Amino acid sequence: MKYIVIFILFLATACQSPDKALKEQDPVDFVNPFIGTGGEMGVGFGNMFPGAAYPFGMIQLSPDNGGHSWMYCAGYRYADSTIVGFSHTHLSGTGVADFCDISLMPTTKPIEKKYFVQEDETVNKIIKERGLNPRGFIRRNGHPGPFDKHFLLKYSSGFSHDEEKASPGYYRVNLKDDDIDVELTASEFVGMHRYRFNQKANGQSVILNLGFTNSDQTTDAMVRYRSPELFTGYRFSTGKASVQRVYFAMQFSRGVKNHQFYLNEELQENILAKGKETCVAFLFDDNESDELIVKVAISSVSEEGALANLKTAESMGFDFDKMYLANREKWNDELSKIKITGSDLEKKTIFYTSLYHSYIAPYRFSDVDGNYKNFNHKTGKAEDYTHYTLLSLWDTFRALNPLLSLMQPQVEEDIIHSMLAKFRQTGELPYWEISGNEGGSMIGYHAASLMADAVNKGIGNYNLEELFDALTDVSERDRKGLVFYREFHYVPTDEEKSGTVSKTLEYAFDDWCIAQVAKTLGKEKEYKKYLERSQYYKNLFDPEYHLFRGKNSDGSWYEPFHPRFAEYGNPHCVEGNTWQYSFFAPHDMPGLIELMGGEKGMEMMLDSLFNQTSELLGEDTEDVTGLIGQYAHGNEPSHHVAYLYNFVGKPEKTQYFTNKIINELYLNTPEGLCGNEDCGQMSAWYVFSALGVYPVNPVNGKYWFGSPQFEKAEMELPNGKTFTVIAKNISSDNIYIKEAKLNGVTLERPYVTYNELQQGGTLEFEMTNKTK
Repeated sequence: MKYIVIFILFLATACQSPDKALKEQDPVDFVNPFIGTGGEMGVGFGNMFPGAAYPFGMIQLSPDNGGHSWMYCAGYRYADSTIVGFSHTHLSGTGVADFCDISLMPTTKPIEKKYFVQEDETVNKIIKERGLNPRGFIRRNGHPGPFDKHFLLKYSSGFSHDEEKASPGYYRVNLKDDDIDVELTASEFVGMHRYRFNQKANGQSVILNLGFTNSDQTTDAMVRYRSPELFTGYRFSTGKASVQRVYFAMQFSRGVKNHQFYLNEELQENILAKGKETCVAFLFDDNESDELIVKVAISSVSEEGALANLKTAESMGFDFDKMYLANREKWNDELSKIKITGSDLEKKTIFYTSLYHSYIAPYRFSDVDGNYKNFNHKTGKAEDYTHYTLLSLWDTFRALNPLLSLMQPQVEEDIIHSMLAKFRQTGELPYWEISGNEGGSMIGYHAASLMADAVNKGIGNYNLEELFDALTDVSERDRKGLVFYREFHYVPTDEEKSGTVSKTLEYAFDDWCIAQVAKTLGKEKEYKKYLERSQYYKNLFDPEYHLFRGKNSDGSWYEPFHPRFAEYGNPHCVEGNTWQYSFFAPHDMPGLIELMGGEKGMEMMLDSLFNQTSELLGEDTEDVTGLIGQYAHGNEPSHHVAYLYNFVGKPEKTQYFTNKIINELYLNTPEGLCGNEDCGQMSAWYVFSALGVYPVNPVNGKYWFGSPQFEKAEMELPNGKTFTVIAKNISSDNIYIKEAKLNGVTLERPYVTYNELQQGGTLEFEMTNKTK
């Protein structure tokens, strides 16, 4: 048997005492990729996939259940029991669906000439027998699609979680309908499948379905025969990525005995099939072997680009274990840069899973030769950097990007180069970039936060004049109320209609970021301009409520208004309500505290936020989850709020609430995330917070104290220095900081700085169960 080293590792640790096993395991062994793959509507979906990925790699090779709804944004939902295929691209924890490109499914079932046409009553029978949700198998237009029926009835398979395993870079499952064992792994550019047909005499086939969709639409597809072992082609689609182009090169370990091209349900007798419902059945000689290995590489540029990417794994041949072990070693190297000491296995699992989730996205988009599909849908060239895609900036500017600045500065630098490339090609910075397209989601121009952070910390080498031009350009555009923001010094609700508080507050923060870059460049006039604009947030503060609320263009308050009204698309806030947004001025905490009535007033409002009812008003509030009072950890606007007690002399309340969030809203279960993981943001919050610090302002280089969760954490910084966090006397009761010392010197402030971390040293907390 060639069942992989993961089982040896499992047996080695299972036979030891728990304490000994805990000490000897590598960080990679603590990762549970199933965290965040479950959830329920209104409670929170992590929307994560459990399959194989490489740190910031091009491939995310994972199973798909075939559902078409918000619950299947990553193609997989833990509550499901059917697999329709294994595709090579997946979104990481987003609240939108797309990708799932180049779907392969091994089968022993007979291949039929016309297999797409099925009877609806038979479909319904299978759905009922498997206890599936019928809505999971219909497209958004309300009608069952031919591919859904085809896979559900013919080539899908049931599976059991008892026969499913996952770890970083590895996934395994048994397809019980066909008794096929499937294993998946990946390198930076290549995905590898290993199939074992346990019922060899029943036939061996692999279905390539280029018409399979995940709430997108296939616009064109093609498969080309190159040799009995090698096929290339592409899938073009439109969805969240309006122009998605995925070219592929696919190589089998054995020559195909026969292949059948299908187009619009009909068999095509030639060496090339083309059309948006292209599908291929590859048939293999079942007398040769019970094992089949497939390597797949992708490219956004061309078939030749995919072939070049495929060649990067040439030295591995078809040695599945070799690729997996190389992947495991890479993940372990990255995760080992933060070494945790502690006896709580559950917390250690959640921590390393969070760090793992933080290093999945963004994805490499440039081929091995640097080519990529640029924002004009032509071929771009990444010179001396890696071009990245899936920049979910509204989510990640808060904690994920600051974490990358600290632990992965080369990735952060390349993200900024990728954003500047878009500016050169289109004259505009990205907001929510996906596969060389502007997804258009969310608000703000948070590229400013990333760029100001990099300039402030000296990360990367850029043309700063070009960078500043890009920032001023994005701030002067006509997008989502910006024209009104510049005219009225806030976004008026009667003009813009939705999310006007959120937009005003976030534009103000981004303007402060631009001001910091202007200051660095000695641009005094521009510095004053953007610093003044950063104060516009104050114009929506209602002293009667001590909250921010929508205001009309004539200066009157917008009615109706209720602070707990959180309906999606509401006039005041984006994916939240005014309770959740009224504490967002990370660039001007003294100004916000003054508005709230001073430190006592601010403390009172924070207490009210956390201690009131969690009832929400309005329809469609699924984005507002993970509630403690009206604090909503399941979405990003609240993520810094528990740390704000530090600013009013009540650090013990920050320590209480951050500890509560850590221990109640992050679990070692498929339902272990209380909201969308959002390309690493939800997990990066945990990484920082479990270490005992958090960047309230993601740009100014201050990390505010919370409640550390581990006895010791050693951070191997990219500059070669080590920064260690020690929590003496830590326990489930001792969650409060009695004293903090930096390199043996008592700190009189509840934060450390980026520059202090970069020098290496030790931050020592003495923990207690007393608040004073």
